[in-house]
Order: sequence, then structure tokens, then C-alpha cells
Amino acid sequence: MVPINGKTTREVKIGKLMVGGENPVIVQSMTNTDTRDVEATLGQIRRLAKAGCELVRVAVPDQEAAKALEKIVKNSSLPVVADIHFDYRLALAAIEAGVVKLRINPGNIGSSERVQTIVHAAQAHKVAIRVGVNAGSLHRRHLEQAGGDIVQAMLLGAEEQIRLLTAEGFDQIVVSLKSSDVIQTVQACRQFAARWDFPLHLGVTEAGASWRGAIRSAVGLGILLNQGIGDTIRVSLTGDPVKEVMAAYEILKALHLRERGPVIISCPTCGRCQIELEKLVEAVEELASGVPYPLHLAVMGCVVNGPGEASRADLGIAGGKGEGLIFREGRILRKEKEENLISAFKEELGSLITEKFEKD
Repeated sequence: MVPINGKTTREVKIGKLMVGGENPVIVQSMTNTDTRDVEATLGQIRRLAKAGCELVRVAVPDQEAAKALEKIVKNSSLPVVADIHFDYRLALAAIEAGVVKLRINPGNIGSSERVQTIVHAAQAHKVAIRVGVNAGSLHRRHLEQAGGDIVQAMLLGAEEQIRLLTAEGFDQIVVSLKSSDVIQTVQACRQFAARWDFPLHLGVTEAGASWRGAIRSAVGLGILLNQGIGDTIRVSLTGDPVKEVMAAYEILKALHLRERGPVIISCPTCGRCQIELEKLVEAVEELASGVPYPLHLAVMGCVVNGPGEASRADLGIAGGKGEGLIFREGRILRKEKEENLISAFKEELGSLITEKFEKD
């Protein structure tokens, strides 16, 4: 992926992952369990890993959570990032626990001396640091200096922290500039990418729940990623973080940046549709929910676009009047009554997966 300014970001090592440069965009999420509950947190991490998450962040609000980190890191199926606010000692404890990365906020971590202490510990343990700037927690000094301009205040906060880290000879830095306002997020990331070559972690913070949050995130992240800006992403949604991972891959698949799990297309329906398409789509979504392979599936409702779209898919349904055709790679496999379509589709999907991905 080549950014619009032709400049690629530097590589940063995060455990066994490489972020930035020409590496794929990394998908990450954050647990919403109580970090002090080790088993619940590890259980959620396992679910995130199964969904395709590659890097997981956990909140470290106090020393009890910091103590739990050691067991979490030791047993986690994903590399662990510690989210630190206010108390620099929590960052030091997280480093000792074995995290691969810290997320600190320049607006609340404390004095430059405390940040320097964190940097020295991170250098000694080869831990990366993300400078995470959020529009909702900017330092008053930066806001005053920027004349109240949120975007400029975000950039000032990030740049001050970067200079503090690099003055100590530290360069394993990832940066995020996030706002709940999509345009502010885009503007801040664009301006940062034009000035610096540190990898960018993208996200629209406090994006919201369910489809609203996914849409806001897709707009902001889609604009930036399509311009070659962004090296790792988190879709911030209220609720189950597994949905964040699913949404992230849908964004990346739409831009042809990553392929994981099926692309499922379906028509919006109209007065020509003579089949209960919504139920069929829901059933196909459910069948494909645990499939990690990059398949193209289609569920179409009528003869206008149905046959063409379904025939171009790896596997597809083209609906008729109370019945439908099942297509595979341009060939009609069978014709089934509506009530039998999903069981037939499930059977053909299993055969397709076995032949294409699991025959060895």
C-alpha cells in the first residue's frame, strides 16, 4: 500500500508482529472484561483470536490489574498491549509483566521525568509505545496554544510526546490521533502522516454501538486507508469486541487490503422479489460466521441481477418464486424449493470449503 505522499512509514516491532512499512494492516481490539478477572479476560482474548484479532489491549486501571497482567500475558493467545492512564507506575508494572506494547496518553501521564522513566524501562525490555491522543482528553496547554482548534491541539500533543520519547533515543513508536468526530480524525491523521513517518494506529473513538459505530468507523478509516494512511486499526464499538474485529475485516476487505472470512453480498430487495430474502441472508450470515476463508458468497432475490451476481460468486443463491437456484463459480448446481435452500446451501458450502481449503 503506497500512501498519497509516496512515503511509507517506518517498521515497529511489537512482539512477533511488525507494524508499518509494507506490512499488512494489523487488526486489533480491546477487552472489556475486568482485567483483574484473569479467566474472563483470557476467555475473551481467545474469542477475539478466533475472530482474527492480531493484537489485544487491556485496561490497567490499578495495581491489582497490573498484577493480573503477568498471568494474562503468559497465557494469552495474542500479544498483549497495556492501556495506561494517569499513573506511570502502572506502565512500569505492565512492562515487568511482559506486555509487548504500552499505550500512554500525553494528556494525563504526568511529568516529562515520569515519561522518561517509562521510556528507559521500555528500551530495556524492547517494548513498543503507542502515543495515543484523544480529542476528549487534550491538555489544556495544547488547546490554548492551538487557539481552541481540536485538530491542531491533537497534533501538538502527539508531537510533544514524540520529541520527548525520541530525545531518549527511543524510536519504537506508534501514534494514534482519534476523535469521535470523523472529519477531525481524518484531518489529524492526514496532517500527521505528511509530517512524520511513525506508523499510525487508526480509529474513530467512541464511535457508538452496532451499525452506527461501524458506519462512522468505516467512513473515517476507509478514507484514510484508501489514501495509504494507517498501519493498524481498531473499530471502537460499544459492546462485544468480537464485533469490532468483524467490522475491521469488512472495512479491509472492501478496500482489498486484507482477506479473511467471506464477503457476503445480497440485494436490497424490491417489489420483484418473491422469496423471503432477509431470512435467507440471515441464515447464510450465520452459516458463514465461523468461516475464516476468503470466499465470495451471494444471496440474490430476483432475475435482474441475481443470476449474474450469483454466478460470479464462489457460491450463490438466485431466488425465484418460492424457489431458488444454487450457483457455484458460474455453474448451476441445483434447484431447490425455498424451504430447502439453506440446507442445500450448507451442504454445498461444506463441499466447497473441503475442496478448496481443506483437502490436504
